[in-house]
Amino acid sequence: MTAENKLRVATYNIHKGVQGLGPASRLEIHNLGHAVEQLDADIICLQEVRKMNRKAALKFARWPEQSQAEFLAPLGYTAVYETNAYTRHGEHGNALLTRWPVIRKTHRDISDHRFEQRGLLHAVIDVDGTPLHTIVLHLGLIKGSRIRQVAQLRDFVEREIPPDERLVVAGDFNDWGARMRYAMNAMGLRDASDLRGPRILTYPSRLPLTQLDFIYARHLRLTECSVPRGPIWARMSDHLPLVADFSLQD
Repeated sequence: MTAENKLRVATYNIHKGVQGLGPASRLEIHNLGHAVEQLDADIICLQEVRKMNRKAALKFARWPEQSQAEFLAPLGYTAVYETNAYTRHGEHGNALLTRWPVIRKTHRDISDHRFEQRGLLHAVIDVDGTPLHTIVLHLGLIKGSRIRQVAQLRDFVEREIPPDERLVVAGDFNDWGARMRYAMNAMGLRDASDLRGPRILTYPSRLPLTQLDFIYARHLRLTECSVPRGPIWARMSDHLPLVADFSLQD
């Protein structure tokens, strides 16, 4: 498969670019910038991305002046960001970085209750003249919330995305035991469960025990799925990134 026929998608919860708690917390956004570039993905879906945070900007001397989405975008990439949550000191949400031109973007609030602010970021990307719809998600911590949020996703897909066009849905599903997989499969979306290979584990990063991060797609053939591992990856976030390679050939 040539590079022209290949599409690489990655998803990564970056934990707002900071690891640790209180006085022991440390800034990891600069390391994350190098890590995101190393993924060498055509589309990178990010969760827990800060647009700004006044408290962190005062605490860390090297806090970037740019939003984290813009800061993390490798040279030549377009950064798309939408806020999910407004907090006392700033705001954070989902982001998408891509090598390909972005035709348009939309955002939907899919919050299920007032204690968790969640959103759906949708971008239409021009891949060699063909539209590719990409949705970045960060689902809720409560099982019932996730079920209702996936139902909102289904309604959005049915309303906004033509059934014959390519679609990728990626993000932190908080889906212990992959229980949302059946509902995603019912929408025609498949993930790495069809591939033979080692079990995919993305959380927690230091000793991965389960998969919370997923990449689903339709009208794309998944060829490989991997999780970068090692001490550097383990320290940058509480999640590990997930990388999926697709063939653009039918």
